[in-house]
Amino acid sequence: MKKLTALLFVFLILFASFPSATAAKSKEDPAPTSEPIPEPTLSPEAADYDPEHPENLDPDQLYALSAVLMTQDKGEIIFSKDPDTIRYPASMTKILTVLLGVLYVDDLYQTVTVSETAVAVPEDSSTMYLKAGEEIRFIDVLYGTMLLSANDGANVIAETVSGSIPRFVALMNETAEAFGCYSTHFENAHGYHDDNHYSTARDIAVISREAMKNDTFREIAGTVTYQIPRTNKQRARTITTKTEYMLTGSDEKPNKYYYPYATGLKTGSHSHSGYCFAGSASKNGVDLISVVMYTGKRARWADTIKLMNYGFSQYMSVTPVELYNMNPITIETSNYSTSDPDRGKVRLICSPLQDTGDVYIVSTRSDIRRMADNLKDIVLIQYVRDDFQAPVTAGETIGTMTYFPEKDDPAVYALTASRSVEQRENVPKTLEQIITETYSDPNPFPPFSFELFLILFGPPLVLAGLVVFFVIRRKKRGARRFHAPKPVNRYVK
Repeated sequence: MKKLTALLFVFLILFASFPSATAAKSKEDPAPTSEPIPEPTLSPEAADYDPEHPENLDPDQLYALSAVLMTQDKGEIIFSKDPDTIRYPASMTKILTVLLGVLYVDDLYQTVTVSETAVAVPEDSSTMYLKAGEEIRFIDVLYGTMLLSANDGANVIAETVSGSIPRFVALMNETAEAFGCYSTHFENAHGYHDDNHYSTARDIAVISREAMKNDTFREIAGTVTYQIPRTNKQRARTITTKTEYMLTGSDEKPNKYYYPYATGLKTGSHSHSGYCFAGSASKNGVDLISVVMYTGKRARWADTIKLMNYGFSQYMSVTPVELYNMNPITIETSNYSTSDPDRGKVRLICSPLQDTGDVYIVSTRSDIRRMADNLKDIVLIQYVRDDFQAPVTAGETIGTMTYFPEKDDPAVYALTASRSVEQRENVPKTLEQIITETYSDPNPFPPFSFELFLILFGPPLVLAGLVVFFVIRRKKRGARRFHAPKPVNRYVK
């Protein structure tokens, strides 16, 4: 009985020493209890937001004091609210931290040892409960840092990449400047408040855009739950992202902030920064990055959804075929049959000539319309025929259209005839047709005809007739020259 009691006591101690997955996922970028995180309110002059018309979004309809909406492909700002005011980024800092971990560590599955320095974080920090001396895979630290907003994980990344946290922070500032973020300065790897640790909504959007270009980072940012295997100091556990408000939702667990197009990114909050969120979303080939700073705990999701819906209402994505179909090419043939109903006009059909993959053209609706009206300015049209003479057969390849994406290989499309056009009945044969028919005729001699008779015998007969004519005429003149003159009567007076 004593042994059983002792065993139970040891088990309870061990169980208490391992944090549960629920505790890990529920703790959110806390602030000191003496300083509650502020919750901004809408301006009393703000018009009511109409979700049926997201294109009418007004800056006053956002709770966030600063906001930016940016396209992923070109980094164009399509909506902003006070984007360049210096504010505190909180745990959005970890976007750059995780990105540098992905970029600078060759083997993401190597085992790293957690140092005493790495776990020395303020008591009110978000953590993944790492322990000094713990041996854990680096990839698990990346996921834990991103999903749980773990300050201890951010320190492990810093020490693994640069050997020390100060050197890593210097790398962060160099990288931010290289990205063009001149209003940003970092003092730590995790975003815990420091008066000299600041950024802007625009700069965080730029950093987020650069991070989402990386496939590994994008996969981490879009992960909802992740399984961390057992380590030498902790059991296996499952962690859940704090972005689950936008990434998850179902009929069983309704969530009004669920956004089906969301793909990540990162939350942040403390008493000096308010609630923040850098988000990403994709819809029909349009990829957007949004940032809201100094907003409310739930308002950050509502603000982000408003921004994303605005962006998708302004931008559209079309394939080159869809762009072509907005203003298809029509050719005018010659020598067409007089009974042709469209007077020889043929619309060309555009279809992929090869596997073009996911080729999209993303721009504003007005720009897409302009591109369609001036198609030849953005694609290369080449015809396989020198002329458009009838006959034309339906499905016949008339030419090709080539689109040149910025990064991928050229995409080639076939331009084929949508219908057949018959040739005019009495159209003269071209030289090429005559040559083709001549060489394709098995009989080396052409069939006898009146035209052939005239060609062969006409000139000699004409020449013979002229010769006979001149001979007869000459004879007549000669006979007249030697004819005796008629007698003339003479009269004598």
